[in-house]
Amino acid sequence: MKLPELRTRLRGAAVLALLPLLATLTACGSGDADATVRAGGQVSPAPTDDPVAAVHKVDTVAALLPSEVRRAGTLRLGSSIGFPPSAYYPNGPDKAPAGQDLDIAEAVAKVLGVALERQDASFETILPALGSGKYDIGTGNFGVTSERLKTIDFVTYINDGQGFAVKKGNTTLGTAVTDLTQLCGLTIGTGAGTTFEATLTAQKTVCTRAGRKPYDVKVYSENAATLTALQQGRIDVIMSTINGLRYQAAQPASGTTFLGEFHRLDVGFAFTKGSPLTKAFQAAVDELIEDGTYARILKKWGTSASAIERSEINPPEHN
Repeated sequence: MKLPELRTRLRGAAVLALLPLLATLTACGSGDADATVRAGGQVSPAPTDDPVAAVHKVDTVAALLPSEVRRAGTLRLGSSIGFPPSAYYPNGPDKAPAGQDLDIAEAVAKVLGVALERQDASFETILPALGSGKYDIGTGNFGVTSERLKTIDFVTYINDGQGFAVKKGNTTLGTAVTDLTQLCGLTIGTGAGTTFEATLTAQKTVCTRAGRKPYDVKVYSENAATLTALQQGRIDVIMSTINGLRYQAAQPASGTTFLGEFHRLDVGFAFTKGSPLTKAFQAAVDELIEDGTYARILKKWGTSASAIERSEINPPEHN
């Protein structure tokens, strides 16, 4: 079967299932890369070491790819660029992007002996585009949730999740948020259509059940806009990715304090349901874990605490 025919066959029923979920199947984090760079100058230079350079093809792993893919030698990757350390523009949007997700994707491709035809994409468009056949793989800090597993296959490569941050000096929430009732009466800023918005919406009655004033949620299409709203006092707290908020708090110009982890989520490469690529990608991630490249990539980006011991295909959502 030729590669175009394979892709058409894969997307068949999945595209019909994915399109109605356009508004809900989005990445864990959101952001416009250009705006992120503009906001307070909080983006720091990218690390210069290159653990991916030494990665080479592993024939036994590459053999797991469909023969049509091996012959074509390329895969199309839709990637969301906007929030360090996952993927961002350290030198501005007119320069090459960098980040943990991009390093891991490139290392996996080298193990598989294929080239990635990477396209920048807004995260809310990537999962539906998998179903339409535009991309073979998607990255954008996509957290594995029960809802997404209905229509998307995942191959995990890191464990991230949901966390909170406040303006530096704000002690209202103490040092950590462990229960959403702590947010009662406050205004929370988060990304539109993200797992964070979904969590806050699903639990919107938690405060009234506790006899307290409900929290208010404001959604933004850009991480930079959320940060600006926090700095200007229009919101009290940000809910976003653990690694992203931890990174942001480490940049002095951001003026934020990270309040720790709230809910862990596995993060993975995203594929249309039933994709024949998942076993090869899982084996490639495991190869990188075994040979030490994976640990070096995470160390480079300061995300070693999010390491996984092995890759999984479609693990259940964390409780």
